[in-house]
Amino acid sequence: MSLELPTSGVAPAKGADWSGLARYVIAATLARMTDGGAIVAVVLLVTMQGGSGNVAGFLAACITAPHLLGPFIARRIDLADDGRKVIAWGCVLCSVSLAAAFASYGHAPLILTGVLLVIAGCCGPLMMGGISTRLPAIAGGDQRSQRRAQGWDVATYGIGGTVGPSVVAAASAWASPMVAGLLLAAAAFCSAWLVMRLPYSAPEHGGDVRSVPGAWQTVALMLRDGRLRRTLYMTMLVAFGMAALPITAVYMTSVLGVAAASAAAMTAAYGIGNLSGSVGVMFRPLRGEPDRLMTMLALCVIGGLIAVMMSQTFLLALLTYWIAGVLNAFFFAATLAARTEYAPAKGRGQVFLWVAAMKITAGSAGTAVAGVLVEGSVKAPLIIGICLIAMAALLSFFEQSMESSRNTSR
Repeated sequence: MSLELPTSGVAPAKGADWSGLARYVIAATLARMTDGGAIVAVVLLVTMQGGSGNVAGFLAACITAPHLLGPFIARRIDLADDGRKVIAWGCVLCSVSLAAAFASYGHAPLILTGVLLVIAGCCGPLMMGGISTRLPAIAGGDQRSQRRAQGWDVATYGIGGTVGPSVVAAASAWASPMVAGLLLAAAAFCSAWLVMRLPYSAPEHGGDVRSVPGAWQTVALMLRDGRLRRTLYMTMLVAFGMAALPITAVYMTSVLGVAAASAAAMTAAYGIGNLSGSVGVMFRPLRGEPDRLMTMLALCVIGGLIAVMMSQTFLLALLTYWIAGVLNAFFFAATLAARTEYAPAKGRGQVFLWVAAMKITAGSAGTAVAGVLVEGSVKAPLIIGICLIAMAALLSFFEQSMESSRNTSR
């Protein structure tokens, strides 16, 4: 099968390419829907066939753990003459391996299913952060257009992360988890087709692939560059803190005196808040330096977490979860702007995926810590998150002040 499909252009347009942006939004949503729904489909596949929790956990880890390899896989985007092909083939490989994994479960050794899910998981970073590297060539050259497009990108994460599990749950109830898995595989395949119809952008290396930094060189660069360093640690600590919200919602129901199922409503309010925030960025793009925006918005996120922690009624909890979602969307948009504007052109793909991989890792750690602490105190995970985000914001402010002082003294 060839992915040499017709393209909508041969070079990035000077203004925003609205037809390209529409294709981007659909492609990114389908890809992120696959990634977001896959873990739910895997767990349902095992449990609905009478499998143990250990097996479900093992197979879930097979598809999530490989996201940490994303930065190493991302170098292929920076090296390629056409980065779209790398992403599209990643979507195709994910589609095939995911379908094969679901078909093999119960009919082949468990290790084979696990290997197939590992292959699908390795493609996940290309479908999450990798697709975002195509956005600058579509959004237009001016900062306002870029940031409006980043609002659309935030929305695709929210829609994909919400619709994916919902489609899996509905398809599993209507038919079976196998059907749900095949639907996700089909979504990934359609995403590949659409990615190849995005505008072509010439590689930044200009034919000199030796100028593209390696994975560890990129890490060193991110640690040296204050703006990228702050982007990394603030993204991680905010992800760590916000990961406590779904866990906290479950235990808040008893404190608020409502049914345990009401936790789903609070989590949904948070998701709707994320979508609302992304719509806000579309209509009113963020202004100012991403570096400063991240610091200010991190402080706003702290305010959202404090509001959640102080909620005394169910309706107030719904409102504060929605507000927390809105603020998180604004912060996420600021981190996308930082990655776009501060990453070196020849290593942009790797920067995008390093930050994405560390964000996923920090979110997983935040969920695990919240699960341990919440039984002792419902507020404990939120307090830990607030303290860590506050430390990140203060450190960021201090670093920016020191850099400003050095620049002034020169």
